[in-house]
Parts: sequence; C-alpha cells; structure tokens
Amino acid sequence: MAARNLLRDLSSPGREADGNDAAGQLVKKVLIANRGEIACRIIHSCRTLGLKTVAVYSDADATSLHVSHADEAQAIGPAPAKQSYLAGDNILAAAKASGADAVHPGYGFLAENADFAKAVARAGLTWIGPAPESIDDMGDKQRARLLADAADVPILPGSARFAIGDSANLDEAARKVGFPLLVKAAAGGGGIGMRRVDTPQDLAKTVQATQSLADKSFGDGTVYLERLVAKARHVEFQVFGFGDRRAVHAYERECSVQRRFQKIVEERRRPEFRPKCGRPWPMRRCRWSGGSAIAASARSNSSSMPTARRTISSR
Repeated sequence: MAARNLLRDLSSPGREADGNDAAGQLVKKVLIANRGEIACRIIHSCRTLGLKTVAVYSDADATSLHVSHADEAQAIGPAPAKQSYLAGDNILAAAKASGADAVHPGYGFLAENADFAKAVARAGLTWIGPAPESIDDMGDKQRARLLADAADVPILPGSARFAIGDSANLDEAARKVGFPLLVKAAAGGGGIGMRRVDTPQDLAKTVQATQSLADKSFGDGTVYLERLVAKARHVEFQVFGFGDRRAVHAYERECSVQRRFQKIVEERRRPEFRPKCGRPWPMRRCRWSGGSAIAASARSNSSSMPTARRTISSR
C-alpha cells in the first residue's frame, strides 16, 4: 500500500518534485530493476495507477512470470547477477531503450545502492526509493548500527567491518562479540548473507562463505559480526520519515516465524504489546520499541519508509 501511494503521488499532475525526482517530471512508464514476486507486485500497482511497466531479465529469466506480466521487457545480460541485475549500466541502458522515465528497484540487488540511485538521477530519471543520503546511512547495516547507537538505541554487541580477504583481528573481534554469533553481510537485506557460528573453529570458513554470497548477491562482500540471541523474537516497526528529523511509526509486526532467516509469516499487532485494557501502549515507554525506531530514523534524517528491526529475548 505504501509503494502504491508513492507511485500515485509520482503519477499525479501538479505534485511537487523532491530530491529524488528528475526535474519534477511526470512519471508515465516505470522500469522495475528486479525480478520475481516483487517485480510482479510492483507491476500490479503500476497497472492499477495506469502506469506502463518495463521488466528486465537475465538470460536465465527470459520466460519468468514478471517478464510476461509487464507491458514490455528488456534483456540486461547473462544469468550471473553481477552481470545483469547488479549491472547498473545495463539497467540504465534498458531504461533509455524502453523510454522509461522512472526506476523502481524493488528490494535486494541495487535497492540499497546509493551510487545507483545517484546514477538514475543523473540519467534524468525518477528514482522511486529512498534518497541516496538515507541509503548511505541506513542501507549499510554496520553503519546503521553506529547511527542507532549514537541515537541511544540499544544494539547488540558487534564488530568492525571485514572486507573480502581481510581477516586481521577476526578472532579477537569474535571473542569480544561472544559465541554464538552471526556473520552478517553489511549490504543488502532480506535475510540474505546471515550465517550462524557456534565455535571459533568454524569462524574463518563461515566468514569466507558469507563474503562470497554477499558479493554475488549485492556486489559487496563486506561482513561484520554480531551477537546471536538464540531464543528471541523478531519484531519490526515500519517508520515514516519526513526528512526534517521528524518521523512516526505504524506500530509493530511479529516476524519470528522464519526459515533460514527468511520471514514466512508476519503478524500485526503483536499480542504482547497490547495492554489488558485493549488500548495501545504509549510506545515511548519501551526503549526497544517504536520510540527507538523513530529515534534511529530521525538520526539519519530519513525521508522514506525504513524498517526498524528489534531482537527481543524470550528468556
């Protein structure tokens, strides 16, 4: 619904341009720089609003559902993601060839790549997504941790960054974080690039495997370490930032039903957050709830709709 409202605003005459919008141009045709289910959802929203759509596909996805759903489609390269869905120049060339005037990144791939967002704007296209500055702040999870900490938001113990080939002080960093821990990709999202490590003996090979996966998935193999809370609940807050250090949240959703860190079921609202009287708790009373989500968003001066994830121990 939020994405649909944003698309409606972009396609409405008389709207005011913002920092992501190339010269305030009216959007008529949207290129979706993604594939699969998310591309199909965006195509559906665009069609509802009367917008034309352009799908992109690698050689391996030529017969995929999102290709047939869109009004037209453009090939962007071979099957490996780094040569297609992560190849920003190929996607911009497809946008130019199709006559698209906007790019929607979906999630994953280049959705949290600030350089790509800037390249879209330089090409005279509308970027349907967060401002590049917000992506710089919050798209990198390790940097987002530092911003949250600066906003006095509780965070789990974590380490510095480790690029591909960099293992200096890795064992010491793991010792300080404590086992069990997670090796997490700094870029991207969606649960991709997260692996559990229970013993020091498994650390090095897990870091290398996670770096390789992150590099293939996001074009950035940087990882960091974070304490794993083994018995915990995964709760998220959708935050709406106004770009002027103000933000509101739309309460919480329970996302603990997962498989391999991929969410299967989302439920809102979370029963434990409801007092017996049936009225919502004032969220500012919980440091780990909506108040901290707003604080982190305000610290980054977000003007989009980030998600704040909270780990709540079940013990």
